Amino acid sequence: MSVLAPEVRDEVERALSACVIDVVDYPQPGVMFKDITPMLADHDAFTAVVTALASAGRDEDGNVIVDKVVGMEARGFILAAPVALALGAGFVPVRKAGKLPRETHAVSYALEYGEATLEIHQDAVQPGERVLLVDDVLATGGTVAATRELVESCGGTVHAVSVLLELTFLPGRETNPGLTVTSLGTV
Repeated sequence: MSVLAPEVRDEVERALSACVIDVVDYPQPGVMFKDITPMLADHDAFTAVVTALASAGRDEDGNVIVDKVVGMEARGFILAAPVALALGAGFVPVRKAGKLPRETHAVSYALEYGEATLEIHQDAVQPGERVLLVDDVLATGGTVAATRELVESCGGTVHAVSVLLELTFLPGRETNPGLTVTSLGTV
């Protein structure tokens, strides 16, 4: 992963502390939701976050080392698409069941507060392509594990995971052994 410039690192810290708002009991009682929409509305904060997330798709010299960036529905889309542009890579959406119009691979998994099924187009990632997974929050790790399985079902390899926030009191990293995880902030 390439090294972040000090001014980018400082702007990311500001973005996380000032522009991510806690919402109590959303989407259900007992959940502390991290609202990133104020960060998205702040051009400087959003730019710094995209730059920092994209660093996981570069080597130490700043060269791009991934072919695709995969974003998980729904907030992962918002972050992954500009990361793909920053890297000059393709963007692939991983969607909830029934949202993609062509032949898909599907994986069902447990969330921190429910269950879900994710799908990817069967031709979205080509055999041998290296992929960067981008999402907003790493919690239990189920979404990342399911997405990794989808990428591998297409013949691709997950190079790394890059997330805005990591909930360290949940087993996200442990659920995904062998994956390099870059988190811009921890809770």
